Amino acid sequence: MVREDIIEPDLPIIDPHHHLWDLRPLLGMFPEPRHPFIETVARSAHYTFDQLLADTNPSDGGGHRIIGTVFMECGAFYDPARGEAMKVVGEVEYVNGVAAQGASGLYGDYRPCAGIVGHADLRLGSGAGDVLDALAQAGGSRFKGIRHAGAWDADPSVLGPAFHHPEGLYRDDAFREGFAELGKRGLGFDAWVLEPQLGDVIDLARAFPDQPIVLDHCGTPLGSATYAGKLDEHFERWRASIRELAKCENVTVKLGGLAMSFCGMPTDGPTDSVSSEKLADMWRPYVETCIDAFGTDRAMFESNYPVDKWAGSYATVWNALKRLASGASAEEKHALFAANAARVYRIEDVLELT
Repeated sequence: MVREDIIEPDLPIIDPHHHLWDLRPLLGMFPEPRHPFIETVARSAHYTFDQLLADTNPSDGGGHRIIGTVFMECGAFYDPARGEAMKVVGEVEYVNGVAAQGASGLYGDYRPCAGIVGHADLRLGSGAGDVLDALAQAGGSRFKGIRHAGAWDADPSVLGPAFHHPEGLYRDDAFREGFAELGKRGLGFDAWVLEPQLGDVIDLARAFPDQPIVLDHCGTPLGSATYAGKLDEHFERWRASIRELAKCENVTVKLGGLAMSFCGMPTDGPTDSVSSEKLADMWRPYVETCIDAFGTDRAMFESNYPVDKWAGSYATVWNALKRLASGASAEEKHALFAANAARVYRIEDVLELT
């Protein structure tokens, strides 16, 4: 197991992308051999407040200085009693309770889930507005927007059955009618697609130039299943798409998620045996391309935990990300690790903890 000293332990971090879930009752639904992503989930099938606290709480003196976090929807803690469209409210309601627990001050100068990104099915068209209003009521001021993932590939083995979304979702007319409801309420949108689909995000961003959009996980370059060994082959295509998307000033990019099994960086996992230095070497071409394209004012580092546990511990992942920012100025580091997340997710008050 890799155990490393924390790099720049005093650097304030707002982690803008992590999950909370208890998927233990669902693991039996996936037959052996399970998709590599499900194997990652199985390793942290129970990741709720206690596990998040153990990874992120700075008061123990042994970890990175996480001053706040943003929760990202993951289909957990839905409330079926609310009906199909509204069951998503249960997730936001649960996470808002976790946020209140953290905000009590009992755990130090630390605000977990200061921002909450939920989910609504935007294919409901204008009817999605009612779901957004219910989410806002459940999350209060912490509710900042939604993610409606659009990750899809013609080969179902790339994503596995649990995360395969409709083809061309972001171009669908009903989806875009629902998407327009976000702007009416001043809410943000997180987009998760795979690298070959980046054109869908570009088209969406151009169609709604006033709608803030966050691209998750550097656009998810693919290096597994039918894409195994093809990262280099497809790098220029990915880079061209990132540069084109960066021309849309309403888009911000998250720098992380490259440890997902889909990306194949590292190839094998879940693992604790890869150093942060080796991880940084693998991720550098993608992170540096994103920063070059978007600038340090429209990019933010993320943990994507516990999904990125594929590559190692929370401490190791953040060490790798800090290595990638080693040449940045103090002002740029503040932006990439905290200030941009605070601005985009409208949780500027968390910066006061610094």
